Amino acid sequence: MANFHGNKIIPSTPHSPAHHFLLQAGPHLKPLQQVHAYIIVSGSGHSRSLLTKLLNLACAAGSFSYTHQIFLSVTKPDSFLFSSLIKSASKFHFSIYSLYFYSCMLLCNISPSNYTFTSVIKSCADLSFLKLGKIIHGHVLVNGFGLDVHVQAALVAFYGKSGDLGNARKAFDKMPDRSIVAWNSMISGYEQNGCGKNAIVLFKKMREAGVEPDSTTFVSVLSACAQLGALGMGRWVHEYITAHGVNLNVVLGTSLINMYTRCGDVGKAREVFDSMNERNVVAWTAMISGYGMNGYAHQAVELFDEMRRRGPCPNSITFVAVLSACAHAGLVKEGRKAFASMREEYHLTPGVEHHVCLVDMLGRAGLLDEAYSFIIEEVPKEPAAAIWTAMLGACKMHKNLDLGVQVAEQLLNAEPENPGHYVMLSNIYALAGRMDRVEMVRNVMIQKCLKKQVGYSTIEVDHKTYLFSMGDKSHPETNEIYRYLDELMSRCREAGYAAVPESVLHELEEEEREFALRYHSEKLAIAFGLLKMSHEAPIRIIKNLRMCEDCHWAIKYISVVANREIIVRDKLRFHHFKDGSCSCLDYW
Repeated sequence: MANFHGNKIIPSTPHSPAHHFLLQAGPHLKPLQQVHAYIIVSGSGHSRSLLTKLLNLACAAGSFSYTHQIFLSVTKPDSFLFSSLIKSASKFHFSIYSLYFYSCMLLCNISPSNYTFTSVIKSCADLSFLKLGKIIHGHVLVNGFGLDVHVQAALVAFYGKSGDLGNARKAFDKMPDRSIVAWNSMISGYEQNGCGKNAIVLFKKMREAGVEPDSTTFVSVLSACAQLGALGMGRWVHEYITAHGVNLNVVLGTSLINMYTRCGDVGKAREVFDSMNERNVVAWTAMISGYGMNGYAHQAVELFDEMRRRGPCPNSITFVAVLSACAHAGLVKEGRKAFASMREEYHLTPGVEHHVCLVDMLGRAGLLDEAYSFIIEEVPKEPAAAIWTAMLGACKMHKNLDLGVQVAEQLLNAEPENPGHYVMLSNIYALAGRMDRVEMVRNVMIQKCLKKQVGYSTIEVDHKTYLFSMGDKSHPETNEIYRYLDELMSRCREAGYAAVPESVLHELEEEEREFALRYHSEKLAIAFGLLKMSHEAPIRIIKNLRMCEDCHWAIKYISVVANREIIVRDKLRFHHFKDGSCSCLDYW
C-alpha cells in the first residue's frame, strides 16, 4: 500500500521506516516529536495511517495540546482516524476531548461506528454527563446501533455510573445476549449507588442464567455484601473463589478484607491479608481501617507501624484510618505521633478528614480546650462542618454546655439545614436541664420543616436480610418477636439492667416515648435473630444511625442472659458485645 502526494510516493506501509520509528518511539513525547519531524521531512505528512498512529501515541503520552496540534494539521480526516482518536482520548482519561473529537466528527458529516459510540458513551460516564449521554443515546438509535451488544453494555455502565438505575436496567433488560461485561456493569451500578440488595439479587440471576462470574463480578458483589453486612453471601463468594482457583489479585483480596471487616469478622479479614502475595497501600489501609472500626485500635497502630517499616508508604487515607482508630480508643499519644509523622516524615498536607479525627480524638479524651484551640489556630480557612460536629459531640459527651453552645452556633452557620445538628444542640441543652432551650430548638426545627432521620436496623438470617424500625409491627411474626423481647428485657432487669434516663428524657420526641427504649430497632432485630438463628451463631446487626446509650447498655446484658455474642455496626463503628462487655470499652 502506498499513498501518492504530487509526483512522490509516500511510504505508509506497516514496514516503512516512519512506521518503524513510531513503534520505537512509543508513547513518549520527545521521541514522537522527532519522528513527527521525520515524517514531515520525508514527505509522509499526509499519510493518514501514519498520522492516525501518531495521534494515538501522542494521546497515550498524555499531551492533549500536541495531539490537538497534529489533529488540526490533518486534511479531511476519515472515520477510522476519528474513531481511533476518540477511543484513545477516552482510554487515556481525556474524556472531555473525546467528546470534542466526536463533535468534530459530526461537523465533518462522518457517521460514527459502534466502536465510536462505545468510547463516547464511556466518556460521558466518566464525566457523569447524564444529559449529554442521553442525547448520544438518541444518536445511537438514529444510527441503528440500538441492539449492538457493545453499545448496549456501554449504555448500562453509563446510566449506572450516572445514578440513573432505571434507564440502566431498561438498557440491560433489552439486551438479547448479555455479555459478562453487561452483567458486571449492572451489578456494579447497583452496588455503587447503594443498592446492595439489588446487586446480590442480580448476581443470583446471573448464576441462574449460566453466566460464569469473573474477578470484576466478585469485587462488586463483595462490596454489596459489605454494604449490607451480608456475611453469609460474602463467605459463599470467598469459598467459590477458592474452589474455582480464581486468582486472588490485590483488588479482589482487598475486597474480601473490606467485606469481612465491614461484617465484623476481623480474624478472617486478617487471614486473607496474610495470604495475599501482593499487598499495596490500599490493602494495608483496608486492614488498618478494619481493625480500627471494630475496636482493635492497638492492632491497627501495630499494623500501621509494620507498614511504615516494611510495607508501602502510607497515603492520606491510611492516616485517616489510624487517626480514627486512635480517636475511638483514647490513644492520644499514638494519634499525635501519627499526625506529626504525616506532615514531617511523609510531607502530606492534612485535609478535613484528618482534622476531624484529631479534634475527635482530643475531644473524646476530654481535652476540649486543646481541641478548640486546634480548630481556631491550625485549621486553614473556614473549618468544615464535620470538624465542628466532632467538637460538638465532645462537648455533649463531657457535658460542657457553654462551649457546646458556642460550637453549635458555628456549626449551624456552616450547615443551617442539617437536622442532626439541631438534635445534638437540643440534647446538650437537655443534659444541662435547660428544657426551655430544648423547646426553642425544636420549634426552630418545626419552622424550618426539619425532621430527624428515621433509624432502622437490619439482620441477615439464612441469606435473607430483614429490616426493623422503632416500634415496627410490619413483620408477620411481630407478636412473637415482641413477646420474646419483653421476656428478654425482663431477664435483663433481673440481672441488673436499668434504662438510661437521659435516653428516655432527652433524645426522643414525646410521641416516641411509648416505645422509647424497649422497642428500638436494634433490640427488635436482636430478638428476631435470637429466635431464628442457631445458638452457636453470633447475632450481627447493622444500624443506620449511631446507637443510643440505652441500647448499648441493654445489649451488654442481653449478651449475658442470652449467652450470645452480638455484633452491632452503627453509623460510626462496630460494637462486639460478649459476656457483658463491649469491644469499645464504653469509649465511644
